[in-house]
Amino acid sequence: MPDFSLELEHGGRVAGVDEVGCGPLAGPVVACAVVFGAGVPDDLTSTLDDSKALTARRREMLAERLPSVPGIEIGLAAASVDEILHLNILRAAQLAMKRAVERLPSPPVLALVDGNRVPPLNVPVRTVVGGDAISLSIAAASILAKVTRDRIMERLDTRWPGYGWARNAGYGTKAHREAIASQGCTPHHRRGFGTVRKQLALTLATGEPA
Repeated sequence: MPDFSLELEHGGRVAGVDEVGCGPLAGPVVACAVVFGAGVPDDLTSTLDDSKALTARRREMLAERLPSVPGIEIGLAAASVDEILHLNILRAAQLAMKRAVERLPSPPVLALVDGNRVPPLNVPVRTVVGGDAISLSIAAASILAKVTRDRIMERLDTRWPGYGWARNAGYGTKAHREAIASQGCTPHHRRGFGTVRKQLALTLATGEPA
């Protein structure tokens, strides 16, 4: 379970930063930065965890609880499908993290970033591999980013039905790949990703609409 030791080690306003959505075939990549300015309440120290280790219901409950924590600061941001295409997914994810940190009320003294790559932030950075299972701030960021992105994909699903985005969040499930093959691509598909790129090439070859 994550704890608050890394934040206390550095002191001051330390932000946990994480992103979600690098792997899907559709939709934006979303990042979040979280600062627990007054510490973490007891009820959250035992419930916050890596978003992937939690059920969807638990993530939703925590996402509703977190904004009401005294002293918490939250920055949420995204990078679009067009930005993913033009920058590549790694740089787009780092751009989303930079935007998330910049949306905090003021710069933190340090950003604890999940993973092993240093994004181009305007504050000192410490990378933490598996950070969402180590740091409570990163865990909170991972939950808020995941819930936010899932909600975006649910809204897109109502406008572009048939791809199952409300269920698969844009990931390349069998049903999603089959829908791309039968229905073509939407403006929200990542056209630089292999499965989507192949479908676009097939569309050009057959003359069928994308």
